[in-house]
Amino acid sequence: MHNNLKTQFCGLSLNSPIVLLSGCVGFGEEYTRIDGFSNADVGAVCLKGTTLEPCLGNVPHRICETPSGMINAIGLQNPGTDVVINNILPKLDKAETYFIINISGLSVEEYGEIAKRFDNTDIDAIEINISCPNVKEGGVAFGNDPDMSYRVVEICRKNTTKPIITKLSPNQTDIAFSAQRCIDAGTDSLSVINTLMGMSIDTKTKKPIIGNNQGGLSGSAIKPIALLKVHQVYQISKRHNVPIIGQGGITTANDAIEFIIAGAATVGIGTALFYDPLVCHKINDGISEYLNENNLDSIGDLVGTLELNSAISTCDTNTNKNTL
Repeated sequence: MHNNLKTQFCGLSLNSPIVLLSGCVGFGEEYTRIDGFSNADVGAVCLKGTTLEPCLGNVPHRICETPSGMINAIGLQNPGTDVVINNILPKLDKAETYFIINISGLSVEEYGEIAKRFDNTDIDAIEINISCPNVKEGGVAFGNDPDMSYRVVEICRKNTTKPIITKLSPNQTDIAFSAQRCIDAGTDSLSVINTLMGMSIDTKTKKPIIGNNQGGLSGSAIKPIALLKVHQVYQISKRHNVPIIGQGGITTANDAIEFIIAGAATVGIGTALFYDPLVCHKINDGISEYLNENNLDSIGDLVGTLELNSAISTCDTNTNKNTL
């Protein structure tokens, strides 16, 4: 691993700025079956979304390909908190990387209960999913209501000493205000962004392809939106020294570098793994090379270095022509 990729994040010393995203790598061991893949090559792995009780998830179809991306509506299928704690966490190789649990509840109180149970484990951090667009209850309402987001983060903060990462929804009016509310409630980090809500239709049946009718759009198609949201949230988070996991359509080292420049301290890789399981190697190499070429010692030297254009579009009322 390249020395200049070492990254400090929520008190954790990551080998790489890459975080494998929840829902894309199961419970941390699925991709390790692939030759050439190792969890040691990434800074952290975010485990599959976990609810208090077991959840069967949504009816099929659960995934469909879209132009430059995909829609998923898995519905948080998982064996429940107790099974994850008792049967899954003990089997994870803690020497390879850090592990983050992603939690989702049907009520504020349920979020708090799940956070409390994981507080007594050796999990390294807790990601609060307040913005899951593919379940009928819980996530959508919480993530799109800043005050509700505050309440969820607040109860989790009271119930755990673990670092808290709050996953923000792009499907809201003012993501920066929501970020501020989550920071006020005690989050240690922000994950920006979750998937956007989308739909795909089978023209033969005239029905949505996804059994849940709608789901989360991810992949390269959402990258420009995600970049803007990271930039907007960074204007708030930098005042409080709250780091961002930037995510949404990262498939190359250049994509990752863009997110870091926009304000992300770490970068999340998800959909890209489905068609290139070894993409993390390439992204690590590319980021390290970029840092060397620009005489930068670490990722931290690059975070939030975006320089906005000073010229803006104006309207010349005398000539009725647009000028720059």
